Amino acid sequence: MNFKSKIKKLIPGQLISLYHFCLAAAASFYYGFPSKKMIIIGVTGTKGKTSAANFIWSVLNAAGYSAGLLGTANIRIGDIDLPNKYHMTMPGRFILQGLLKKMASAGCKYCVVETTSEGIKQWRHYGIYYDIAVFTNLSPEHLQAHGGSFEKYKIAKGKMFAALTSREHKIIDGQKIEKIIIANCDSSHAEYYLSFRADKKLTFGLSEGADFRACEIKNTPDGLSFLVGANSYSINILGNFNVYNALPALVIGSALGIANDKIKKGLENLKIIPGRMERINEGQNFLIFVDYAHEGEGMNAILDTARDLVKDRKVIVLLGAEGGGRDKAKRPILGEIAAKKADFMVVSNVDPYEDNPKEICEDIAKSAGKFGKIRNENLFVIEDRRQGIKKAISLAKENDIVLITGKGAEQSIIIGGKSHPWDDRVVVREELNKICHK
Repeated sequence: MNFKSKIKKLIPGQLISLYHFCLAAAASFYYGFPSKKMIIIGVTGTKGKTSAANFIWSVLNAAGYSAGLLGTANIRIGDIDLPNKYHMTMPGRFILQGLLKKMASAGCKYCVVETTSEGIKQWRHYGIYYDIAVFTNLSPEHLQAHGGSFEKYKIAKGKMFAALTSREHKIIDGQKIEKIIIANCDSSHAEYYLSFRADKKLTFGLSEGADFRACEIKNTPDGLSFLVGANSYSINILGNFNVYNALPALVIGSALGIANDKIKKGLENLKIIPGRMERINEGQNFLIFVDYAHEGEGMNAILDTARDLVKDRKVIVLLGAEGGGRDKAKRPILGEIAAKKADFMVVSNVDPYEDNPKEICEDIAKSAGKFGKIRNENLFVIEDRRQGIKKAISLAKENDIVLITGKGAEQSIIIGGKSHPWDDRVVVREELNKICHK
């Protein structure tokens, strides 16, 4: 435990919360409350936030609107797309409000904001005036940050929905902006988020009863096609789970009166979501993807997608888990899932922070061993992430698939409390080029 962590333990939680609140209030005041000048779309949930936010941005862009985006993988200011270098979905309050100010000044009418439970706990959402709230799904994640309580985690996310009607309606371009809640009705927790007040409430999903129900989902060489009502849509992102991530954009487009051909175009225009099933191709004879999957549901989804893509070929996955007070309970779960669904596993560092990297890796590896994986045969523990990536690549034969998971498009790795520049996609390309150009 470093000095900063020790000091935090000595300070009462209420005082820390007050400190975060004051920072957020000061930042929004300093930058002149920029979110009041835009229509703010908040996206929250355990997984899919980044993909959903990018699909929403793409539909707004296709409709001719200038829009901003603040997300885990990337930051968009109109047509400018930047990697998120801050190693957190919601960066420091002054950075956050400063970015919103840049978007408003650049003429953005809309801004899509990924909103996390940890960000809400630290009041980073304060001073962001939400108009539309989107709920994607909910599963156990970041529970240690909420006292180990799933209920507290769920309630924390609810504060974004409560914030909708805590402020007056905005008037933008002479129009009163409706407060709208959009929720994945296939989640057992949808009812809670739909219970908050709003002018309009809309649902999406695959089950009957959804206002916007996707069906007849088909895999294509480049992505997926599906029907909603009588209309067909296509996305150029792999993974059946991405239908759920695309639906909020369709719902928002419809709610805002965007023509269906523009919605279709927006969904199809999105070719890459940074670090989300992002294919890396350097001429190798096997598939390799970088993905952010770092919890149970995400790992299940990406491994199922991989198996569908390569059928009887080998699936190789590199995985790990975060330290720094992140949920320890997910480590054995990740180990079990990967052991059952991948042919080869490489366990490596993600972001150990101040924690012991060996301990994190061993928590995953020991679990994998219980489900049939054998060390140094189909299970390898290599703490150094570059060496881990190199090993995963070396295991691949023609037409196999390699998944590099846990970090996606993050721009740094934190080991021993120190941040180092890092990008999985860059490292994968470097290691592939060593093989391809031998």
